[in-house]
Amino acid sequence: MVGDEFVVRPGEKIATDGEVVSGTSAVDASMLTGESVPVEVSAGDTVVGATVNAGGRLVVRASRVGSDTQLAQMAALVERAQTGKAEVQRLADRISGVFVPIVIAIAVITLGAWLGAGFSVAAAFTAAVAVLVIACPCALGLATPTALLVGTGRGAQMGVLIKGPEVLESTRKVDTVVLDKTGTVTTGTMTLVEVITAPGTERRELLRLAGALEDASEHPIARAVATAAAEEVGTLPTPEDFANAEGKGVHGVVDGHAVIVGRESLLTDWAQHLSAKLTHAKTRAEAQGKTVVAVGWDGQPRGILVIADTVKPTSAQAISQMRALGLTPILLTGDNDAVARHIAAEVGIDTVIAEVMPEDKVDVIARLQAEGKTVAMVGDGVNDAPALAQADLGLAMGTGTDVAIEASDITLVRGDLRSAVDAIRLSRRTLSTIKTNLFWAFVYNVAAIPVAALGMLNPMLAGAAMAFSSVFVVGNSLRLRGFTSGSATPTH
Repeated sequence: MVGDEFVVRPGEKIATDGEVVSGTSAVDASMLTGESVPVEVSAGDTVVGATVNAGGRLVVRASRVGSDTQLAQMAALVERAQTGKAEVQRLADRISGVFVPIVIAIAVITLGAWLGAGFSVAAAFTAAVAVLVIACPCALGLATPTALLVGTGRGAQMGVLIKGPEVLESTRKVDTVVLDKTGTVTTGTMTLVEVITAPGTERRELLRLAGALEDASEHPIARAVATAAAEEVGTLPTPEDFANAEGKGVHGVVDGHAVIVGRESLLTDWAQHLSAKLTHAKTRAEAQGKTVVAVGWDGQPRGILVIADTVKPTSAQAISQMRALGLTPILLTGDNDAVARHIAAEVGIDTVIAEVMPEDKVDVIARLQAEGKTVAMVGDGVNDAPALAQADLGLAMGTGTDVAIEASDITLVRGDLRSAVDAIRLSRRTLSTIKTNLFWAFVYNVAAIPVAALGMLNPMLAGAAMAFSSVFVVGNSLRLRGFTSGSATPTH
């Protein structure tokens, strides 16, 4: 209930929205905010339910519960966006609804005309039946489901799950792709990207001592340092002493060295001041939105470690492929503007909309739609779900959250952004195949009706011809089995 106090241990999810009463920690709120760097919280700070306590023990006083929580309100946004999306009626149904009554009328007219012209009842019925047989809309009925069956089956083999036929209509008109940053364009995990040492300090020694100390911490940034150090150095020594400086970092004794790892202010507290070289490198990294950890031991600053959410290796190629399809990519994120623009420049995106709250992502999509754009949205988090539902075409990374997948039209099983390009290409190809099928079936039948009405087509031959049109439609649909992933620059 509101007002209740509850304990959140390290690694646990926060039960509901509230205010921290005591304790300090880092909270991973990326699922809601899109911010890749954990948020430091202490007494008096607000926290959101379903985010993860990555560090210390917290005592939280509940401020909102049940349907009032931020997560529940976002779920309601998803529902509203889903119910507001109109279903697209299948083209074959519309054609058949008009075509069949007209054919029956033509058959009746043919029967009457032959009888009126003095021909025998048998001849009149033969001509009328031939009209009905050749015009039988079997191929029309097969045109959509066979292409869908093969197209969606091929998509599933490639890790692209298409939810329904109405999705295909959206892909044909899409001209703008809005991309979430964290977990979509980037890996979504903190990684050590750069090591800068002070003169006289070896990189390996810096990583060994810093990694040993950080290995004793549960903070996500500490885990990034410890993991990278273990990969490069091997087995890390065990700290003889370890202490946590709230919100600043850690310090302890490793192999007889008094080691400090954390913010620059922590080293300053121990009378260790970064050199001009290290200060310049730190300023440059932070201007790019990266997180900098300073390292010192035995009374001297020894270097800095640069941590960042890294771009997926295939993201830049995926953006290039989107442009080749005539799509305009836009980066939309809750992360800060410096980080967003740096990532966008790295992958080749020109338009960036940053520092956007989850509920505002829906408004951004709606605004783009109001400008006349047909929008596809690619995301993976809870914070993306309402926008995925609002977009004309929602694509969710299968590596993301269940609510994002539920709100989307297409699920990309692999966490590779190139799958989004494959999904759009496959959907367009499937829709094109459906339309080719419908055109062939319709034109073929219409062209043969006058021949049958004039008595120039035996009902048996009409049956064979009608069957051929169905075989053609199925064969044309089966061509989708040859669809391949566009590892090179794709074509329409």
